[in-house]
Amino acid sequence: MDIPRIFNITESAHRIHNPLTPEKLAILGEALRLESGARVLDLGSGSGEMLCTWARDHGVIGTGIDMSQLFTEQARRRAVELGVADHVTFIHGDAAGYVSDEKASVAACVGATWIGGGVAGTIELLSRSLRTGGIILIGEPYWRQLPPTEEVAKGCLAHSISDFLRLPELLASFGRLGCDVVEMVLADQDGWDRYEAAKWLTMRQWLEANPDDELAKEVRAELTSEPERYATYTREYLGWGVFALMPR
Repeated sequence: MDIPRIFNITESAHRIHNPLTPEKLAILGEALRLESGARVLDLGSGSGEMLCTWARDHGVIGTGIDMSQLFTEQARRRAVELGVADHVTFIHGDAAGYVSDEKASVAACVGATWIGGGVAGTIELLSRSLRTGGIILIGEPYWRQLPPTEEVAKGCLAHSISDFLRLPELLASFGRLGCDVVEMVLADQDGWDRYEAAKWLTMRQWLEANPDDELAKEVRAELTSEPERYATYTREYLGWGVFALMPR
């Protein structure tokens, strides 16, 4: 069980697998008013930076599940590095359908709502692990400005304009799903740069070390095209944020 290898290659040097910076991740933890001993569940936990830093800074107890064996191993090493290995547990596995035996104060899926088949299904899944009065975290893209054409939307790696909503519409949609929006932290363009541009150096270094690998042509093609595509489309049109929700 693993994610497609291309992602393990391009994001192998990332600690955060989304456009939030470490500073924004810290702001999110502060905004949620986390208490020591609070239990956090993170579906699609990546390299574990959210759980590990919140365990260090707020004393939370956490469990993360991720399909990437590489990212899960990185998360475990990060927990040891930050001295919180006794507070957080990382499981290599499929988070789709995962329900915690112990109810969580925060149940999160930050940037992997495909786990529940979309936002609505992911909120329903997370709610099954949530204690009464707990908070659901959803990380999701939105349109900063509506693409003028379907071609532009596809340049942002969406299938169509209808894949994402504008921010006001996204916030309203959470209400229709029976949730109050109680906080949000939005990525900015600097955060997008750190997430996307960091892949380019990783890809270049990987190519130099692995010129004969079966994925070398794919990685070379991506490194050649991604800077221009990103600057033309994603950076200008696509936003991303983490939204804190409480079921009504």
